[in-house]
Amino acid sequence: MEQQLAELAAKVAELEAASAVAAVTNTMFAETFYYLTIPLMIIIHAGFLAYEMGASRLKNVLSSGVKNILAFAFMIPTFYFFGWWVYWGFPTGLPGAPGPAGISGVEYANAIAWGWGESAQYMGPNIADQASGVFFGAFALFAATTASIMSGAVIERIQTVGFVILAVVLGSFAWVVAAAWGWHADGWLVTQWGVHDFGAAGLVHAVAGFFALGVLINLGPRIGKFNADGSANHIPGHNLPLTVTGLMLIIVGFWGFLMACVIVPGEAWSWSASTPTTIYGTPITLSALSFNILMGISGGIIGSWVLTRDPFWMMSGALAGIISVASGLDIYYPALAFIIAFSAGILLKPCADFLENRGIDDAVGAVTVHGTIGLYGLIMLGIWGSGFPALQGEAGSVPTISLMGQIVGAVVFFLIGFVPGYVVSLVLKMLGMLRIPQGAEEAGMDLVKVPARGYPEWGDDAPVTPAHPAE
Repeated sequence: MEQQLAELAAKVAELEAASAVAAVTNTMFAETFYYLTIPLMIIIHAGFLAYEMGASRLKNVLSSGVKNILAFAFMIPTFYFFGWWVYWGFPTGLPGAPGPAGISGVEYANAIAWGWGESAQYMGPNIADQASGVFFGAFALFAATTASIMSGAVIERIQTVGFVILAVVLGSFAWVVAAAWGWHADGWLVTQWGVHDFGAAGLVHAVAGFFALGVLINLGPRIGKFNADGSANHIPGHNLPLTVTGLMLIIVGFWGFLMACVIVPGEAWSWSASTPTTIYGTPITLSALSFNILMGISGGIIGSWVLTRDPFWMMSGALAGIISVASGLDIYYPALAFIIAFSAGILLKPCADFLENRGIDDAVGAVTVHGTIGLYGLIMLGIWGSGFPALQGEAGSVPTISLMGQIVGAVVFFLIGFVPGYVVSLVLKMLGMLRIPQGAEEAGMDLVKVPARGYPEWGDDAPVTPAHPAE
């Protein structure tokens, strides 16, 4: 009997040791999973850099690049010092009361999301915490992405300091409020309206796109963009191959962006012990994600190709395709994802033309690709995903996706983007901090703002030419 007890104790000890090893292995996998999303999302910024520099004329190439690099650089510390705190503090709105899941509210945010005091254990080196840093990194890159979306729309005429201020307001405040309300499990848009936006079509892309629209209204068009009769001239960038390559790099980075929206199982902070979930706790697999991302890319490209045959709009269509299906990547079947993305590719150029015909000079189509298509994708989920659970929980006890809920979310995300974009840029305009002087714009921002030239041996670029010479 004593020998049997000793053998049993040894087996229990062996199982406990194996369990401990398995737990460490799972935790290391979880940490590595999110760790890898960060460099993948940085590829998005390499893409934006190439995209915007290629879309700029020779005289503005480096200034566009500097602006994009600064947006990334300023976003990290500002998101660290207050953006992360906003996300955890205000999902239920003002005054920051805790939500039903118990992982929100000002008191909770004070404990985990300040970079000093007691919560510094979550915001710095801590051998007992293997989650906070990688989660923060992924969210900080979401924030930086919003700033880069706005960046392309305003190239060639915005002041650098004014742009940085706008980028901080967008990436470390406006977008964070949208994420707290519509992405957090305690967010009031989720719990009260059933808003579901897995891949952030509305709360990242639409917020950033319509923030850019608010800025563009006050910034005004580039010199030479519009004629006296209101007709538009085409102002080509200096390097279309660089631009379309940049767009493809953004697509590559999107895999990391969407991968970071998946909650891996088996950790104390996971929704499930065995099943990957969305940020809302609803089930998802990387397999399903792969089917739908690829169908979204191809549908968007084909739709834009059918209408335009233009390589710029084809690659913009790839981005629009993913954005149009992003809200429901966890729900759609691949054929439906393709159809939605194809329709987004068809809509893209006409929507951009509609904006241009109203005197808005969006240099890269960011308002349309991210703003209009972002809201289109959010509402499409209200049609095709109606009745699905919007949040993890027992059937009948959780909110469900509905067309009305998605429309409410679309309106809120539009306002969260457009209002601060318009108001802050208007204040900057009144202070003389929004637009560069006319002489500097005509000479080129690289000449007057950057101590270098991108292509010094090439000289100045060609003058503006009409988009339709026959006119």
